[in-house]
Amino acid sequence: MAVEQGGQATGAAQDGHDLRRRNVPDQSGSNGSITQLPQEEDQKKLRKPKPSILQTLDEWEFLIAPLLFTLVSFFTRMYKIGLSNIVTWDEAHFGKFGSHYLKREFYFDVHPPLGKMLVGLSGYMAGYNGSFEFKSGETYPEELNYTFMRLFNSTFGALCVPLAYYTARELNFRRSTVWLVTLMVLCENSYATISRFILLDSMLLFFTFTTVLCWARFHRLRKQSFSLEWFVWLFLTGISIGCVTSVKWVGLFCTALVGLYTAEDLWNKFGDLDMPKTTLASHVVARVAGLIVVPCLVYMFSFWVHFLVLENSGPGDAQMSSLFQANLRGTEVGKDSPLEVAYGSRATIKNMGYGGGLLHSHVQTYPEGSQQQQVTCYHHKDANNDWFFYPNRNEPLYEPDAPLVFPGDKSVIRLIHSQTGRNLHSHTVSAPVTKGDYEVSAYGNTTVGDEKDHWTVEVVSDAASWDRSKIRTLTTAFRLKHTALGCYLRAGTVNLPQWGFKQIEVTCVKQNNPRDVYTHWNVEAHWNERLPAGDPGSYKSPFFRDFIHLNVAMMTSNNALVPDPDKQDDLASQFWQWPILHVGLRMCGWDDHIVKYFLLGNPAVYWSSTFSLFAFGALIAWYLIRWQRGYEELNPAEIDHIHYSGLYPVAGWFLHYLPFVAMARVTYVHHYYPALYFAILTAGFMLDWVTRPLARKDWRVEWAIYGLVYGIVIGLFVLFRAIVFGMEGKNQQWSHLKWFDKWRISD
Repeated sequence: MAVEQGGQATGAAQDGHDLRRRNVPDQSGSNGSITQLPQEEDQKKLRKPKPSILQTLDEWEFLIAPLLFTLVSFFTRMYKIGLSNIVTWDEAHFGKFGSHYLKREFYFDVHPPLGKMLVGLSGYMAGYNGSFEFKSGETYPEELNYTFMRLFNSTFGALCVPLAYYTARELNFRRSTVWLVTLMVLCENSYATISRFILLDSMLLFFTFTTVLCWARFHRLRKQSFSLEWFVWLFLTGISIGCVTSVKWVGLFCTALVGLYTAEDLWNKFGDLDMPKTTLASHVVARVAGLIVVPCLVYMFSFWVHFLVLENSGPGDAQMSSLFQANLRGTEVGKDSPLEVAYGSRATIKNMGYGGGLLHSHVQTYPEGSQQQQVTCYHHKDANNDWFFYPNRNEPLYEPDAPLVFPGDKSVIRLIHSQTGRNLHSHTVSAPVTKGDYEVSAYGNTTVGDEKDHWTVEVVSDAASWDRSKIRTLTTAFRLKHTALGCYLRAGTVNLPQWGFKQIEVTCVKQNNPRDVYTHWNVEAHWNERLPAGDPGSYKSPFFRDFIHLNVAMMTSNNALVPDPDKQDDLASQFWQWPILHVGLRMCGWDDHIVKYFLLGNPAVYWSSTFSLFAFGALIAWYLIRWQRGYEELNPAEIDHIHYSGLYPVAGWFLHYLPFVAMARVTYVHHYYPALYFAILTAGFMLDWVTRPLARKDWRVEWAIYGLVYGIVIGLFVLFRAIVFGMEGKNQQWSHLKWFDKWRISD
């Protein structure tokens, strides 16, 4: 156009025909009409055609598909969620723990506090006051909005579905596979069922899913190291690790997966000789900060809030140190207790080891060894925890009216059990479980006994004074050395068998290790009418010490959850039964008037995911054999895809499954659910891999195969929907779902 304008500006006649037509095509049609200008034709070509509806859906699939999946997920997790108005399965535990938060009463449980605090939050939001006891099978009172509390929990389960969708995308699966993985999570009956109750499992699954998503996204950003987005996903991974571990310790297995990836990633960077040492150091520091420091801070913060909220004395006090208990509101520990212990004082003596209990005895005797009265450590308040401080047999007999005598460092004393009158005693008989130590028993009485009833006090420290000449309530840490044998009274983390009521074994250890806190003791409560009351609770217990103490106590109690051979647990199952869906679990009573729920997975999801684990092993073996024979049929991108999108989900499954193979504690079907997610990802990878050639040849064949799989997964979920939404009436009407005897859906 500029050329044309310039030509016209020379002063030639504007109507000059030749000038106007120079280098311009004929614009007249045969009938004299004006044809379209070339510029208009070009603009028409450049103008994009209006996209069709299908093209629009395709472009926005990454938002539309997960939104639709999520809406269906909320329906499957929340439909008829309030139908059963009774306390169902482990709601009896976790609902009760939520009540303790609302009443701010200190309690003890084997799981970290984050999930239970969220249960307490749901109760607070529902207007619940914490007064219901959550006894199993009991009807919820009208004033307790249990439906809202269940809806709160089910939200975590419903949000697992979009997390699975985006994780599959980050693992570089094709759209058909992304939809399959999402559908398998959505239509997994066990996931839908367990998300509908006041339990921790939906939260555990949610944070497991977030950890895997954050890890996958962080891996995709590996070529954008130290960018803002890279740092965001690194720290989000760390936060997710902290959260999943703060719900249940099973989250440590997810932590191990990320740790395995990080170790491999840093090892590869260490081998990159072109990478500057400062860059390598920066990678190490970033991962230490994001994947170690951040998770630890999140985990510790959950306990800090736990201690902050639970400020009142409650049923879990005895698991904590005496100083911690003394600072709880309403506690009896240290209340009106005289500060200094004298002969004739009655006291409870607490082991200061992490998770330590109270020195305890009862009338039952050891079945082997000396067969004398048992001495144990016990974590609950009991009159059998009381002991009298008495002088040794070489000193004058104790007289209640005699002048007060205060034992202290190097004093030789006797401890007499208040309920049975027997002396704390040890001898060269081996301990019942820890055979290398001496047995500790209760023997004789105030007049009958020998020098093996004598114990020498060794004061370790005192939080209130440098003076070691006296034993002070709560603040004095001391050891008890057997005067005749030279061994030390110890209560570790070993539980006695059932004949000892699974209480902590107390022994006399031969090694003299002053730093062994399990040989440290303190007076927790103290009664003596001749002494004035004190206020030892004015001394605070440090947070970090309480944090470590509670975690060791949780570990000790967790290890004690072993199957009882004397009891039949119809709900328990074994690890080999889970991947093959050999067994389910009745979550409540099976009477006709009860709404019944059966914890069982989708057969298509379980069996296909388990098969895929073996198929993946065969795939790896096939390519290794081909590679060894000189075939190079995989390019680096395909090897990388197998490595990170296939191998790591399999590793995640093994990390979440194998510990339960070696674990001695009692196990249930829901322990498999985190591992199941990694098996689902493996199934998605395998189908994605084997159908790639078909996808390249004819997309219609690919979608026909996937459509069939979609139909099976959805169809089986619909078939077994009653076990999710609740079975009303006689259970025999669902006998068609009892494919195997262990699926006890009907009698």
